Amino acid sequence: MTRREKAAAVLDRLRADIPAPETELRYRTEFELLVAVILSAQCTDKRVNLVTPALFEAYPDAAAMAEAEADEIFPYIRSVSYPNNKAKALAKTARMLRDDYGGEVPREHAELVKLAGVGRKTANVVVAVAFDEPAIAVDTHVFRVSNRIGLVKDRPTPLAVEKGLRRVIPRDAWGEAHHLLILHGRYTCEARAPKCGRCPLVGQPDGPDLCDYYAALERLPAPLDGLDPTRGRYYSKTARRYFDEPATKTDRAGVEQIADPWTGSMSVFDTKTGRTTKRVKDYRV
Repeated sequence: MTRREKAAAVLDRLRADIPAPETELRYRTEFELLVAVILSAQCTDKRVNLVTPALFEAYPDAAAMAEAEADEIFPYIRSVSYPNNKAKALAKTARMLRDDYGGEVPREHAELVKLAGVGRKTANVVVAVAFDEPAIAVDTHVFRVSNRIGLVKDRPTPLAVEKGLRRVIPRDAWGEAHHLLILHGRYTCEARAPKCGRCPLVGQPDGPDLCDYYAALERLPAPLDGLDPTRGRYYSKTARRYFDEPATKTDRAGVEQIADPWTGSMSVFDTKTGRTTKRVKDYRV
């Protein structure tokens, strides 16, 4: 299966699992969407949706917000992440919209990234959601999920992930794919505890498993029975010895693993659970 074929299969299964993929930010106008996306940086959509009703009532458009100072905007957004910086960005962006764009949100990506608080990801969201233009915004969810599934191969930056996805996903599906991957990452392929048991990409009777991360988990060594925790916290299967103070070693995937301090072996097991200490690269950022 080529990566393009895999991407098509992944999107088909995610479409069946997520029938209405769209942003969870609440907005009514392009201006409200822009503000909400700026506020959502390193913050949850749920938190943003709690603060924006009062903010939008006070400042319904760019002209109204352009008259406000950052310290006037701050009380409305104090509960989001980095409220001081975001209040300054919103005040500056509103003035730029009023003075340079007639109070309207520009449609062009190159113009959007000139606005305060607007980077590549935010601009991609706005052009895709507000103006229905093809774009793939890569946030932490899209970054993690794309690498885990294997839609991209160990891409280290959001821009590298975006470029990789654009190669394997048809242009007319970029916007939809963005939402499908975000929602899959938010509710199924979570950062700390991915719900592989309910993932539509694996364990299906009528098709192959489509997730590289799951395949790597399946290749981990089976638990060992009969280990004695009183003899040490860890057991080296290679050296057949117990120990308490482990070494660390970086594997070929760049993941730091617990290792036997004498032999350097990474075939180590927790004596309380019998489970391997090996970890799979999870691409959390």
